[in-house]
Amino acid sequence: MTVYNRQATAALFSLANLRLLFFLLVLIIFGNSGVDGTKKRVHIPDDLHDVEDNEEDETWKLWGQKKKMTKEEFDPPPENFSDLDFNQMQNEIMKRQVGMSYGFVKLRLTDHPSPDMVSHIAEKWTNLARTGAIEVTFMGFDLTTVMFSLHNAQNTYEIKEFVLSQPESYEIKMGDRFFRRPGDPPYDDLLKELHKRKKKQANSSNDTTLKTEL
Repeated sequence: MTVYNRQATAALFSLANLRLLFFLLVLIIFGNSGVDGTKKRVHIPDDLHDVEDNEEDETWKLWGQKKKMTKEEFDPPPENFSDLDFNQMQNEIMKRQVGMSYGFVKLRLTDHPSPDMVSHIAEKWTNLARTGAIEVTFMGFDLTTVMFSLHNAQNTYEIKEFVLSQPESYEIKMGDRFFRRPGDPPYDDLLKELHKRKKKQANSSNDTTLKTEL
């Protein structure tokens, strides 16, 4: 009787194990099919001509395209130079120069600068010009002259306007061209006039001395 109960218990236990194993297999199968069923299958067609991509921004659309020149950038030379006066013609020529350019600035004669003052003026002008995005280097040349090297000759007009806006400057010489403020005489004429005045004062002083001695 005891043996029969043990055999029956073993049979029931084996049957329960089989049922449990079958139940687990069913859960695994249906679980995998459920996961696969929840995934969306995306089909990408070969013909995309009617597909609208809303994620493209303006930068992406312009990438690889040649940059269109704006009206401000497009500045062709005038077709007829006869309609321009001399100063306008010079400005047009200066705007279209390329490469490095060199020039000299004559300082005002009334300032009587020392070598240190000339060096200070050159350094100050260099820093101010570069703040205004003009690549130029000034350096002292002598007591009355500052030399400069302009990295881009197309900035000739800008450097002319900049230098003449500085109170220490009097005249600019670039090549064969001279630039001054309106109404100012040439530097050489001013220098000659100053020498005449000093010579006249010296002669007057000598005459006064002779009369005093007599």
